[in-house]
Formats: sequence, C-alpha cells, structure tokens
Amino acid sequence: MALSGAAGSLLGWGLLFWGATVGASKVEVSMLETVEVELGQTARIPCNFSIPAESNYAYINWFYIHKNNRTKIYYMVRDQAFEPDREYKGRVAMENDFTFTISRVTLQDARTFVCQVGAGSLGVGENRTKLHIYKTPEPPEIQVNDAGIPVTSKEIPKIAECISKNGFPAPNITWYKNGSPLWQDDTQVSILSTLTKESSGLYTVRSILFAHVSREDRQSRFHCEVSYRLLGADQTATSEKVNLTVFYSTENLTLVIHSPQPQVREGDEVTLHCEGDGNPPPEYNLLKVQEGAQPEEKELTASNGVLTLRKVKKEDSGRYLCRTFDLDSMMNLEATVNLSVNYLEGLKITPEGPIQLQQGDVLALTCDARGSRPLEFRWKKEKKGKLLGPGKQLKLSNVTLESSGNYSCEVAVTGVPGLSRSKQVYVAVHAKPQISSKDSLVPVQPNELVTLMCKAAAFPEPKITWSINGKVQNHTDRHRVISNLTVQVTPDLLQSGVTCTATNELGNSSHHITLKRRTTTTSPPIGNTTAEPIKKEQKTQESKGVIIVAVIVCILVIAVLGAVLYFLHKKGKIPCNRTGKQDMQRNTSI
Repeated sequence: MALSGAAGSLLGWGLLFWGATVGASKVEVSMLETVEVELGQTARIPCNFSIPAESNYAYINWFYIHKNNRTKIYYMVRDQAFEPDREYKGRVAMENDFTFTISRVTLQDARTFVCQVGAGSLGVGENRTKLHIYKTPEPPEIQVNDAGIPVTSKEIPKIAECISKNGFPAPNITWYKNGSPLWQDDTQVSILSTLTKESSGLYTVRSILFAHVSREDRQSRFHCEVSYRLLGADQTATSEKVNLTVFYSTENLTLVIHSPQPQVREGDEVTLHCEGDGNPPPEYNLLKVQEGAQPEEKELTASNGVLTLRKVKKEDSGRYLCRTFDLDSMMNLEATVNLSVNYLEGLKITPEGPIQLQQGDVLALTCDARGSRPLEFRWKKEKKGKLLGPGKQLKLSNVTLESSGNYSCEVAVTGVPGLSRSKQVYVAVHAKPQISSKDSLVPVQPNELVTLMCKAAAFPEPKITWSINGKVQNHTDRHRVISNLTVQVTPDLLQSGVTCTATNELGNSSHHITLKRRTTTTSPPIGNTTAEPIKKEQKTQESKGVIIVAVIVCILVIAVLGAVLYFLHKKGKIPCNRTGKQDMQRNTSI
C-alpha cells in the first residue's frame, strides 16, 4: 500500500495502533454505544476504523449532535489538527490510537459524538457514541417530625422528610420502616417527592413520608435511601435511622416498691413508683388507704408518680394507691400495692443488771422482744464471746467467780436478713480474791531494776499490796486487778523475796515471789554486745590455766633433778672439795 503526502503519513501513524487497520473494502468505523464519565473529569471516546488498501488520502472529523444538527469541534488533515468550535477549544484532543478526549467535562457535554473517517474516492465511514455525564449525589439527610404524632390522628400525619442534593442524572428516594420498604397506598402511606434542577444543572430530590402510626411505632426506626445509576450499575446511599415520638393513651397502670432488699426493714429507704404505659405520661395521684370500717384515703406528696420514704417505720406499713385520669380514653385507672415494714422492738433482759450473786447461786436470765415475724434468740458470754445456747432463757447454776462478766442476748427476725438487735447484762459473783500471777521464781542480778507482776480477781474489787516498798502501777478492769512493782535488787531482797497480797471484804490471798541470782556462765549470751566479753573472759581463764600447768611442770623437773644429784652424792660419784671440782672440770674438758 502506498499513500502520498500527509495522507500517507496519517495512515502510517494509524497503522502503528489498534485504532486503524488496512485491508477493508471500504472505510469502516466502530465505536462504543455509550461512554460514562464523572462531572469534571476527562472523557475518552475510542474511534476504531479500517481503510481500503488502495486509498491514498485520509482525514478524521469529530462532531457533536444537538437537536439533529451537527457541529464540527475537531478535525485532522495531513497531520494537522484543528479546533473550530469555541465551546470545546482547549478541551479536546486526539490520542495516538485515535481516542478522542474531552477534559473538564460539563453537564452540557452529555451529547452524541460522531467520528468520521474519510479515505478520498474510496469513501467515508462514521459512527457515534453517546456521552453520559454523572455526578454522585450527596448522602441523604433525614429530618423526623419531632413534634410527635398521636395515634388518634384522623389525617395522615407527616413522619419525616428526606433530601439528597447535587446529583446527575436525577436520583430516586425510597422510604423504609424497620428495614422494609414503604410504598404509597393513599390510605396508610403517602409519599410526596419533588425534583429540583439547580442553577448548576445538578438535581436535588426531596421526599416527604406521610403515614398513620400505632402504639407499636414508638419503637419503629425509619430511614430513607437514595438510588442512582453509575457505570451501568445501580448504586445506593442510606440515611441515618430515626425514632418517632408517638402519642397514645394510658391503658395500664403499675405501682411498684423499690427497696434495698425484698424484705423491707425499719430504717430502710423505700421508693414507691407509679407508672403508666401512655405517652405523654398522665398526672399521678398517690394516696395511702387508712383501713377501717370506713376506709379513708390520705393524699401523699409525690413527684411525677415517685414517693420516697426515708428511714421507714412500722407505721408506714399499709396499702398504697395510685390513681390517674386519661384524657384520651376518659377513663380512671388505679393500681395498689401493700407495703410491709419489718420491725424489731422492746428488747429487754430480766432481771436487769448489774446482777450480784454469791458463789454457788443459781441465776435464770430471760430475754424478750417484739417483731413483725417470729424471732430467734441466742445467748453469748461477752458480746463477741462463745455461744452459750439458743432460746429466750439462759440458766446459770452453781456460779463461781469465773461466771462473772457480760451476758449478751442477740435477737433476729426470721427471714429478714440484717434485722437483729442485742442487749447485755453484767453479772458479778461475790468471792474472795484469787491470785493468778505467773511469777514464782524470777532470775535477777544484784543492783538491777526488776518489775514484778501480780494478778488478782474478786468481787468486790480487790486491793493489792506488796511486802516491800517500790514503784507500783495498778490497772483495774471491773473485778480484775493487775499490779506491777518495780524495785532495785539488793542482797536482802535476794534473801527474803517479795510477797503480794490481794484483799477484799470477803478475805485475802497471798503469793510469794522468789528472786534467784543469775550467774554469768549460766546466762545465755544476748546479742553480740554481751557475747564478746564472755569469749574474752574464757580466753583469760584458759591462759591462767596454761601458766599454772607450766609452773607445776617446772617444779616437778627441779624436784627430779635434785633427787638425781642427791643419789649421786650418796654414792660418792660427786666430790664436794675443790679438787673434786677441778677433776670434774678436767673430765668435762676431756
């Protein structure tokens, strides 16, 4: 194939891409039926064509069609491109594969575009593509009727309004209740929709939902959905879900008691709450019924059907009444509840204390009280002491001094946790003093200060005296006395010891404490401070022993040497004159 001039150059350029082919019997152009592009983006419209082999000239024209009229906006002849239309000047171009591009598309660009290819005397071919412009609408906004809707409304009331702005093409709105779509039926549901074309050319759609409501709709959730076409597919955007305020009459009334626990006790805080199932709630009247031959009603001061009784008493027990009048149904409604306040009172012990007994006496203590339910009694020695037994009565036989003390009666109301009381009585048994001191033999050191203790119990309360003078400190707890004596240890005190004597009007008791001298060797070392001198003393005693042994050995050696010399002298082996001494010297030198 041979082409001349610019036509040959253009054809050669086209052959490099899949936009143009050679070998057809005539000029053939193929294009997409539609192309979609978002507002403000660049549209790309492909144009594929084939040219007969014997063609020697080629050109491409681009038109748009408006009201059956063609307007040329771009053409290329002999490698030269021209943009004759002002509307598209600077926005159109053709790529190497003959794809026509339109930048910064507007809504007016939603037209039909024609690609025309000429090959001289062999003919002209063309085809067309419809350009669709779209703009995704804004998410829908919903406004619910916040004034509230009565279920008795005769007209179909407005439920909510939905709006979606700036879409293209025009979107649609669908209403939903609890996830199910609502359709207009003119009796229960009515939908009014309006479409507005803005100055920008974009569309705003509004939809108002009208529907009858029932009591059950107080929990219904409504929302709207905007739908539109995009790239050949259906797309949707959903609004938030809203609740509706529904007004309906009161059909049922309840009066309930709120307390810390199921069984109300004296001193608890109790709330009586009256509540109806209407909206808005009606006015409530709370009353207490005074039972009798002719029951009377006493009106109580409550706030919105709530009555709070702080630190309730048994007198608050009784029947309470809540009453209301519904204006819609013109009916009186009532609800009642019985309040039972559990109590425990009149706790006493007979005989009353303090009780004084003689040793060997018998005592019967009786505990009594009144309560709203059966009572449980039990006795203890001291408030937190050992459990003595259950029942109202406690019997003490053959009492002794150890029987003295506080006796506690604890009373609880059966089946009412936490409702209990206690009372105690003091019992004193007359007895002469009994000394329970543990100090009988006390190790001491001369001249040190020592503290001695003497304990005594008796009733009447005993008095403790000591056999010697010193610093005395006494502590008394009812019929028990503890006396501490602090003295300095002297030789006389080591020899005599100390005696404490406890005395009351019924007699006396004495206890003797012996003081024993504590030796150093027998005393266990206490800490490093006292252990070190003991070690030094032991070393000194060991040194003295070694010296004594050495002296004894020397004496024995001298004694043996003297005995040997004496024996030799007796045998004449050792002369006593000067000559002898000289002989000895000679013998020694030899």
